Amino acid sequence: MGEKLDINRSYGEKLVSLFVRLLFSGESYSLTELSHMLSCSKQTVLRLIDDIDLSYNVEIEQSVIGNRHYYRIKKPARMPLMSISETEFLVLQMCRDFTSQFLGRKLFMEVTNTLLKSNALASGNKGESSAPFFSSYRPGTIDYTPHHDTIHTLIEAMKKKKVCTITYQAIMEAKPKTYAIMPLKLFSHKDTVYLHARIYKKGKAAEFDPLLAVHRIKKVTMTDTLYEFPGNYNFEKVYNQNFGIIKDRAFKVEAEFTGWAAKYVAERIWSPDQKIKKIGKNKIVLEFTASSEPEVISWLLWFGGEAKVIKPAYLVDEIIRGIDGTRRNYIESSCQH
Repeated sequence: MGEKLDINRSYGEKLVSLFVRLLFSGESYSLTELSHMLSCSKQTVLRLIDDIDLSYNVEIEQSVIGNRHYYRIKKPARMPLMSISETEFLVLQMCRDFTSQFLGRKLFMEVTNTLLKSNALASGNKGESSAPFFSSYRPGTIDYTPHHDTIHTLIEAMKKKKVCTITYQAIMEAKPKTYAIMPLKLFSHKDTVYLHARIYKKGKAAEFDPLLAVHRIKKVTMTDTLYEFPGNYNFEKVYNQNFGIIKDRAFKVEAEFTGWAAKYVAERIWSPDQKIKKIGKNKIVLEFTASSEPEVISWLLWFGGEAKVIKPAYLVDEIIRGIDGTRRNYIESSCQH
């Protein structure tokens, strides 16, 4: 299932959204990034940029890195004063509360203080609601409060493009290891915050791109060494093109779902190229691309008898072995009692 363009948003709304994004961020965005942000074609983005250039007294800078075109608005010396609306403030509250499990107490308070400062500029607002509308479900999540300084250091290093030395305790390793990295992107997945980075060796980036769970970083130190952000780096292409946070070789999966599982699976996007075929009222067949066999297996087993792998055959065999192993564990346990 490919990307669906948002035909309900008017051209004017997209124009304002793009203008605000470029003006207040001061960052460079590729044509592809802007197309995804606005849910429209690249041709529409180019039209929007031309209209902003003609209609507003701003200078849009263009640059080319590799084969990608980037656009930014150079921040004016004096930024225009703009208040946020009550609805915008509530949306910010929602984002804060939905992600509170990632923030920890210290970062949560920092975000709250920032919201209150922003709210002071909003005309007609009376402050944060005494009965918040939003929250998050926390059981099974990680407390990121002890990792507050680690997250701050990584953000500062990414902003300044500085190499970091980290001490990292991998989950299957007996002892932590220390090495130099170029921090590239912090992102969340299933109630965990990860750092995508590149190993830095002998004055340059190495081939290996480690995926690091932030809560397993024992120590991080920002060095004075600057690094050049990789021109070919594309987070969306690396992580959001198929199923699985572990990135091994890509492979096709075909699975059958029935009952509640069929409805649950059909509501979601598991890979951009997925295909869903309905069979009767209570059955679907899902075809998608994955990059991690263990993640696909554990995901499918979560549905119990409502899911069945069709292809590939070797994955069917792996799941059968896994089910047999689980069955033996319970049989042995019952015999001991």
